[in-house]
Amino acid sequence: MAVAWQVEPAQHGIATPVSLILIATAAFVIPLVAGRIRLPAIVLEILFGIVVGPVLGIIDPGEELLGFLAEFGLFLLMFLAGFEIDFGRIERQGKSQLAGAVVMFALFFGATFVAVPLLDVSDVDQRLFLSFLLSAAALGLVVPALRAVRRADSRLGQAILITAVVAEVLGLIGVVVVGALVENGPGRQLLAIPALIAVMAAVLLILRRAAWWYPERFERLFRADDPQELGIRASIALLFLFVGLSALLGVEAILGAFLAGALFTFVFRDRGVLQGHLSGFGYGFFIPVFFINVGIEFPLEELGSGEVLGNALALIGVAFAVKMVASLVLVFAGFRLRESLGAGVLLAGQLSVIIALADLGLSMGLLSPGLRAGAIMLVGVSAVVSPVVFRWLVPPVGRPRAEAPGGGG
Repeated sequence: MAVAWQVEPAQHGIATPVSLILIATAAFVIPLVAGRIRLPAIVLEILFGIVVGPVLGIIDPGEELLGFLAEFGLFLLMFLAGFEIDFGRIERQGKSQLAGAVVMFALFFGATFVAVPLLDVSDVDQRLFLSFLLSAAALGLVVPALRAVRRADSRLGQAILITAVVAEVLGLIGVVVVGALVENGPGRQLLAIPALIAVMAAVLLILRRAAWWYPERFERLFRADDPQELGIRASIALLFLFVGLSALLGVEAILGAFLAGALFTFVFRDRGVLQGHLSGFGYGFFIPVFFINVGIEFPLEELGSGEVLGNALALIGVAFAVKMVASLVLVFAGFRLRESLGAGVLLAGQLSVIIALADLGLSMGLLSPGLRAGAIMLVGVSAVVSPVVFRWLVPPVGRPRAEAPGGGG
């Protein structure tokens, strides 16, 4: 067995142990550095991947083990993206708020579809793909930014939150549907997505009935002191069930992973400590490996072309412009101009999911390497800029709650 460990990695052009040591060390150190310099860890993880990949050539992007870890990280990322949807909040908002969020998404999509030709994209399929891609939002960026200004429960905060949820869900589904149409045409294969959703509905019904009849058994999934960690096991099992079904039906696996997370949180509204455990499991190692791998595969040489770099920068400009212009409609809903612009800036911010969708577009030929690079750069820029500009446009209200005496021990 020891001989196999020494010989097999050499087939990939670099010793896998070296890659593991570098990546494991980076996954631990980068969040510490990011906290000191107040940058999102995702930005430094991608930059680290660029340095050890395209710049220094230490890690080969063709490594199978690295690819497996990164793909698993991607599935966990999409699962957690679905897992963080607060269906209870959506139901409390009522149909009018939900309808307003759908209208906002439609405005984002329409404005982006009109602006996309500025990116030197004329093909209809590419325009549709990019329009859905840039119309999406990042809940992981929106929620902390709203909490930082203490407006999460305000009327503006609720409008932004529900819009972010709708934009994230519809953006992802739209991207996958366009991809399915491009790959297979409008034939029977397109029915695979409704089939996957039908299976999801059946699993949903079974889980809800089982949880109703045997609540004491399902309570164990959310116990903090369960030595078998059945909650994590059940979550990962559901994740791979939907990823496997997606593969069987010919649907993109990231949609299956996202639906698995959304299904779990829809059935079990009070996730307790399980959400923290899953986030630690994913964001502690596997998801950072995905972002480091994104950096390793970053087309750095192609950005040396003025045209490619121009398209990448134009994509960033379009992403911010269309959201800010479309968000001006909030003025007619009684919000101030600064609040409307702030909502647009915050909703233009992107995080990890857009990178996964951009990779999908590149593999399908719907995005050029330059536009994919632009999507990655958009994440780096918006993750830093969006919360800062939003805080400037929409200042904090009230005062932070004082810590109770004797607390913090």
